Amino acid sequence: MFHIISILLENEPGALSRVVALFSARGYNIESLTVAQTEESTLSRMTIKTSGSDDVVEQITKHLNRLIDVVKVVDLTDYEFIERELMMVKVRAIGKNREELKRLSDIFRGKIIDVSEKTYTIELTGDSSKFDAFVEALEDGTVLELVRTGSSGIARGDRCLKL
Repeated sequence: MFHIISILLENEPGALSRVVALFSARGYNIESLTVAQTEESTLSRMTIKTSGSDDVVEQITKHLNRLIDVVKVVDLTDYEFIERELMMVKVRAIGKNREELKRLSDIFRGKIIDVSEKTYTIELTGDSSKFDAFVEALEDGTVLELVRTGSSGIARGDRCLKL
């Protein structure tokens, strides 16, 4: 089962590497990882998508809470939450294929962010299943390059990860 762990940590050199080292040392896998500064310049928010049983994730959060740079840890999957990811995909767009790609982009609520004579670069936001469906809908050989950010998550409603 996938879990989205949200971590508030000091915005200091080495903080990210200590969190990743904790996962590595214990043999836990990180499916995706995003990190950026929060509204408070001294803090960063890290979102880790990992898989494991509830017991394993509980152990992970206990270990994370012991790290000196970590301020707060929340397993978002314990609550209602919103998860999003960003994908940019460069596709071959030649001839009549260009119009079909525009239509497909619109269907998936994507945005064409770069155009050349032979390519489109399309931006999509959503969850993994949306991205998988979009790529599957493309004809073979259409995808030239694909990049994804990894999951970011936030609790729904009044819940906040703050000091």
